[in-house]
Amino acid sequence: MDTEATGPADILSLARETGELLRSKGLTLAVAESCTGGAIGDAITNIPGSSGYFLGGVIAYANIIKERLLGVPREILEAHGAVSPAVAVAMAEGARRALGADLALAATGIAGPGGATTKPVGLVYVALAAPGGVRWQEAMGEGDRLANKRGAVRAALQLLHAYLLGAKG
Repeated sequence: MDTEATGPADILSLARETGELLRSKGLTLAVAESCTGGAIGDAITNIPGSSGYFLGGVIAYANIIKERLLGVPREILEAHGAVSPAVAVAMAEGARRALGADLALAATGIAGPGGATTKPVGLVYVALAAPGGVRWQEAMGEGDRLANKRGAVRAALQLLHAYLLGAKG
């Protein structure tokens, strides 16, 4: 893995470096999680001092929670499915708005081993909502359920890390 472009490969180091960047830039962060079930927030709060930049998150495992708490339009869920770039983007925007954060990360995917129909197990979409817009990326896990969840956490933190390295502040 190219750690220069994406940051450190291990989640703890990535969370630590990302936290230092958030703190140095004076930015706050929120999360919206589906397939990760709170693991992104867990990784972030494993770092001492994270209360200085992490506001909180929403675990929106069910579609109705994505709609009610994050404002994901039902039309997007029906047209694209819960595991899609459009839903990841809407989740990130919803978390940023609902929690009043500068930045918000979101993750939606299929952790496995079941749940896949037309999309494969391990597929995840992560998104980052920021003042200038939203960016997203697709990641593909190749392991069991826990490995896929860890991969989704890593992908989300890497997306945030890359953004923060390029952000002015």
